[in-house]
Amino acid sequence: MSIKSDRWIKEMAQSGMIEPFIESQVRTDVVSYGLSSYGYDIRVADEFKVFTNINTTVIDPKSFDPRSFVDLQADVCIVPPNSFALARTVEYFRIPRDVMTLCLGKSTYARCGIIVNVTPFEPEWEGTATLEISNTTPLPAKIYANEGIAQVLFFQSDETCETSYRDKQGKYQAQRDVTLPRI
Repeated sequence: MSIKSDRWIKEMAQSGMIEPFIESQVRTDVVSYGLSSYGYDIRVADEFKVFTNINTTVIDPKSFDPRSFVDLQADVCIVPPNSFALARTVEYFRIPRDVMTLCLGKSTYARCGIIVNVTPFEPEWEGTATLEISNTTPLPAKIYANEGIAQVLFFQSDETCETSYRDKQGKYQAQRDVTLPRI
């Protein structure tokens, strides 16, 4: 398995692997996004689900109560201290059958105590990625919509997988919105 370069990512993007695709890093007055040397810096969309305890619900991945969060559509999301928000990527992905990705938060946010978690994009998964954004600080934190939030690294195997995400009819296939936990 090998990590893929910007040249490979560009070629794959032409076949619709990343839409919309930004061919170079956008860096002026924003948290950077777009194609990088060995990955792609994804953007966070302007749709957020910010967790709240106003209804004193319990977070249960098997029976998720949507009253656990407040929906927000905005250019900036304030994540409360020691709290959490869900969002989605601007980009829509179509991962090839011989590719797996890992996604890591950008250092600009990490240095502010913001941890971004995104599960791997499995072979033949497609959709917008749901982003888990944690504010580990005792202060409110700003997240800027339509700017960079994390970097996706692409790993190509020397053979295709036996069973892809599409083959197993994964429960998050073709998601377009911020998607809550499913069982």
